[in-house]
Amino acid sequence: MNKKIKVLFVEDEQSLGLIVKESLEIRGFEVIYCQNGLTGIQAFKTSKPDICVLDVMMPVKDGYTLAGEIRRIDSQIPIIFLTAKSQTRDVVKGFEVGGNDYIKKPFSIEELIVRIQARLTDPGHSLHDNDKTWQFTIGRYKFDSKKQVLEYRGQLIRLTHRESEILRLLCINRNQVLERSLVLNKVWGDDNFFNARSMDVFITKLRKHLQMDPSIEIINVRGIGYKLVS
Repeated sequence: MNKKIKVLFVEDEQSLGLIVKESLEIRGFEVIYCQNGLTGIQAFKTSKPDICVLDVMMPVKDGYTLAGEIRRIDSQIPIIFLTAKSQTRDVVKGFEVGGNDYIKKPFSIEELIVRIQARLTDPGHSLHDNDKTWQFTIGRYKFDSKKQVLEYRGQLIRLTHRESEILRLLCINRNQVLERSLVLNKVWGDDNFFNARSMDVFITKLRKHLQMDPSIEIINVRGIGYKLVS
C-alpha cells in the first residue's frame, strides 16, 4: 500500500494489544495504540486516523462511550468493535452508537485486516450520495443531520449516528419509497438478515421521536422498504 492506513486501536489487555499492534505494523499499517477510552479520545483528536478499532470492555471509559464521542466529532470514520460479548443486545448497542462492524474475540489478525480493508473500500460504510442537504423541515420538526439533532418547538432530541443517517435518507426521498436494501448497504454496508432486523429497530425509534407531530408517518411498504410522509 502506498499510503499507510492509520488505525486507532484501543484495547486494555496489554498483551493482546501489543500483539495486534505489531502484527498490523508488520503488514504495513500505522497503529496508534491506547489502553483505555480516555487516552483513546485524546489520540483520536490528535492523530486523525483512517479507522478506529475499539475494545468494548475497558476501564476509565468503555468502547461504546468512546465511539459516541468519536461520532460527535466525525460522523463518517469507520468504527470496528472488538468484544467477547455476542448477545444481540450488545451488538445492537454497538450499532446504535455508530459502530460499523463487530468482531468477536478471539479473532485472527487476517480477519481483522479483511474487516479493516472492507470498511475502507466499501462505499456503504458512510453516506455517499449526490444530495448534500443536511438540514430539513419535517412537519413541525427541524432536523440537522450533521449535528444529529431533531428539534420540536424548542425541545431537542439527540439522535444516534445511524438514526440520523436513516432519517436523512428518508428526508431526501420524502414521499417516495426508500428501498430497504439501499439503506442497509449505505448505512450498514451489508443487507443481510441481521442488519435488516437491526434497521427495523431503528425505524421504530425514529417513529417514536417523530410522534409529537401526527401528520408525520414512516410507512412500511411491505417487501420493498419505507416511505416518509409529512
